[in-house]
Amino acid sequence: MNNGETRPRPAAPPADGLAPERFPHTWRAPGAPRRTVAVGPVTVGGARVVVAAGPCAVEPNGSLAATAERVRAAGAALLRGGAYKPRTSPYDFQGLGEEGLRLLAAAREATGLPVVTEVLDPRDVPAVAAVADLLQIGSRSVQNFPLLREAGQSGRPLLIKRGMMTTLAEWLGAAEYALAAGAPGVILCERGIRTFEAATRNTLDLSAVVLLRRICRWPVLVDPSHASGRAALVPDLAAAAVAAGADGLLVEVHVDPAAAWSDGRQTIDTDTFARLVPRCRAVARAVGREL
Repeated sequence: MNNGETRPRPAAPPADGLAPERFPHTWRAPGAPRRTVAVGPVTVGGARVVVAAGPCAVEPNGSLAATAERVRAAGAALLRGGAYKPRTSPYDFQGLGEEGLRLLAAAREATGLPVVTEVLDPRDVPAVAAVADLLQIGSRSVQNFPLLREAGQSGRPLLIKRGMMTTLAEWLGAAEYALAAGAPGVILCERGIRTFEAATRNTLDLSAVVLLRRICRWPVLVDPSHASGRAALVPDLAAAAVAAGADGLLVEVHVDPAAAWSDGRQTIDTDTFARLVPRCRAVARAVGREL
């Protein structure tokens, strides 16, 4: 019995799930400064737009080293490449694993570019963290909570991709898991969401980038490669992302996309990348930033 007392009911969360008290590590109060993340010697989230570039998958044929040298020369600040690949079919190339990590380490040694690569299994976190400067949590793993906790305890910052069907509240929740576990920082990456449209692989949600810059204290990148699934669209989407306020880009680049072992259709070649960077630099300057 409550003796006639009326107890207030807890307020229901808003329909969009974006209640600030649910996100103590990620929510940005009005007027509060945004955070930056150190990836090796590179700062992500400051005045400079950062570009990460490289192949979808690390290959054992010298293509990673060649691509790394060319994207560095063109202006990339980070090297991306997958040693472990989450593929829809179990019969597709799954990545080189530990050999891929060794190739990424060699490419970093040769170019000086910090490495971002995906980790799929909590058991692999120590091995991947020993090589990667930035651990990627892929779209299929964004709600793999044991992985988020383990990666959060690695001592490395995390790049957390948005899931194909993930709401912003769920995405921020994933970042909360990693930060609550001790991650020194997170970077969110918009890579397109699944909609009714079939002409592109996904639909790039630039409104999420604009909103996250307002409500989230951590940097936001855009992956125009997965967002479209079409190499020809990547330069325009990259420029649009910078105009919308993205703190950086994650671009799939290969010296020979037609021969790439994974996602060649959405991968641009190094010459196209060399044209993309100055174009995005001009857009960055138009909105008061550098690249």
